[in-house]
Amino acid sequence: MKTKHLPTIVNSNCASILTFARNMLTAYAVYMLCRIAFVGENWALYHNALTDGSLWQLLKGSLLFDTSAILYTNALYALMVLPPWPWHRNERWQAVARWVFVVVNSLAVILNLCDAVYVQYTGRRTTTTVFHEFSGEGNLGTIFGTELLNHWYLVLVGCTLIWLLVQASSKEKKRTSKPHRSASLPDASLEGQKTPKAWYLCHTVAFALYIPLTLAGMRGGFTTAVRPITVSNANQYVAHPGDAAVVLNTPFSLIRTIGKTSFPIPNYFSEEELDSIYTPVHPGTKTGTLSTERKNVVILIVESFGREFIGAYNEDLDVGKYKGYTPFVDSLYQHCLSFDYTFANGRKSIDAMPSILSGIPMFIEPFVLTPASMNKVSGIAGELGKVGYSSAFFHGAENGSMGFQAFANSTGFQQYLGRDEFNQDKRFHGDADFDGTWAIWDEPFLQFYAQKMTEMKEPFVTAVFTASSHHPFAVPEVYQTRFPEEGDNPLHKCIRYTDHALRRFFETARQQPWFKNTLFVLTSDHTNQPDHPEYKTDLGLYAGSILFYDPSETLIKPGRRHCIAQQIDIMPSLLGLLGYEKPYVAFGQDLFHTPDEETWAIQYNNGIYQLVKGDYLLQFDGEATKGVYNYREDWMQRHNQQDQHPDMQHDMERLIKATIQAYMTRMNKDQLTIAQ
Repeated sequence: MKTKHLPTIVNSNCASILTFARNMLTAYAVYMLCRIAFVGENWALYHNALTDGSLWQLLKGSLLFDTSAILYTNALYALMVLPPWPWHRNERWQAVARWVFVVVNSLAVILNLCDAVYVQYTGRRTTTTVFHEFSGEGNLGTIFGTELLNHWYLVLVGCTLIWLLVQASSKEKKRTSKPHRSASLPDASLEGQKTPKAWYLCHTVAFALYIPLTLAGMRGGFTTAVRPITVSNANQYVAHPGDAAVVLNTPFSLIRTIGKTSFPIPNYFSEEELDSIYTPVHPGTKTGTLSTERKNVVILIVESFGREFIGAYNEDLDVGKYKGYTPFVDSLYQHCLSFDYTFANGRKSIDAMPSILSGIPMFIEPFVLTPASMNKVSGIAGELGKVGYSSAFFHGAENGSMGFQAFANSTGFQQYLGRDEFNQDKRFHGDADFDGTWAIWDEPFLQFYAQKMTEMKEPFVTAVFTASSHHPFAVPEVYQTRFPEEGDNPLHKCIRYTDHALRRFFETARQQPWFKNTLFVLTSDHTNQPDHPEYKTDLGLYAGSILFYDPSETLIKPGRRHCIAQQIDIMPSLLGLLGYEKPYVAFGQDLFHTPDEETWAIQYNNGIYQLVKGDYLLQFDGEATKGVYNYREDWMQRHNQQDQHPDMQHDMERLIKATIQAYMTRMNKDQLTIAQ
């Protein structure tokens, strides 16, 4: 064999290996183009990631997570083309291998581009919990169809990228369809011929090299110190946790959360030391007032009703010119107790139910989607039920939607009233008031809510979860001229409509015999579609609304407290206010018996725990502090003061560690209630 033929011989015997390498490079290019589309679609959320952080770090992190995802998802394709299988030269086998590559990577394209839209509602890449979250929904086809039309340009991007995958993987077939006929060269593409030894050698060497490289790529590195990377590792490549979605990709996030334990127990402190730092056990008050006060409790959980939309919360926004979209709630605000800083404990509707009604924050994954949801769980309805309260939970969607009915039942609500019960009530118009996608419109359903409470035995505790200020961002036809589109945010008109529905609710409620003897709490489930940069920060994305309203002003006086409040404080605050004497578990604080300077809030944001206390925000990744900011002076988090205030940082680290350890321990050991 002559030396001059060596390059051609190598190319012939290694053709499929070279094609494999080219296809994998195409996959990298496609993933990166999906990321560009992801950032472009969410430019308002993520453009700071390109300026606040290092572009090289973003690229480095992106390649790391893309490598892992590409190697995982293309493992079957690699096993089909790299090992020296004797049937490898069969054209049908090669065709199947090519289509395995195309189908798998096309699915990756679809997942990444879908997340470009869905991330606007979750703030993070999708994990496997999404399959449980929407498993009982029957309207997903309509929602997907609407989004395909609304984001036609992403559909076009997806089709283009899939076409690129098809074209790249088809080149080998075109080349080998006309085999080289030189007598000195073997034709590795033809069946029925003896396979040359050089072909076996090429594939054996390639596969031997591929195995260790793949294992390292899947894990995220070669060193023994590198554990398999997880979604939380993305935070080392970005300046702020909220930007972690930029370097991640959706296939990786799904793969890395399959079958994972949601609540690993850390070993920060001994049991005795832990209890001395923090415990979620509330001993109950000893005031003895419950027997005399016995006020009703009404909790309004309002979809997407973040602080940003409420003008009364934002007197300094837009240089004092901001009016917001909630004229009624602004007027109600004057009669409520409010707080300087109020936070949600999650970014999804299913996070809000446990936080508000049971004092359970969202750590790592939504509580209701984890095995811990099968624990014995109490809540404000269950606790007040022990002392004679009747209770009911209201949600205008199809009964069972979002798992709300199951959670309400598990935490002690005696009744669940949803779309079925609304349709059966002859005072209303049934499905004529259905929004066509999710639930009964807010205005009629809140009227139903007010009327049904009049039929309940007092004292009662109820909660309602509204639905209209939500995708697909529609209002009833009769209100389309009254609440038109405002600016580029389609949610604004929905917020105005829901504000109107709340006005009508309180007009009806004031006429009911139970009104004066009732404590009201109005809170958002989470934030949504922020407009201002102040509400796109790591804290701003959790800036929910919390208002306490006592029409009689016997237990709650109107005003504004200069402190921090969060959703998980609602249950213990109400029980403390009512003088509830029994011990119970809730991870929040009783705001009415906690000094302003001792209040705090906690969130879990893309692998980072955030603790807000005093003047500071501390960000902790489970092992070490990653950032400390004086949020009162530096809300935009431009100046990391880590290690500049060691005593304060030490105290905050102890509190956040103790909270995490107490949470994980109680989740795993079924200790969310007090043994009776």
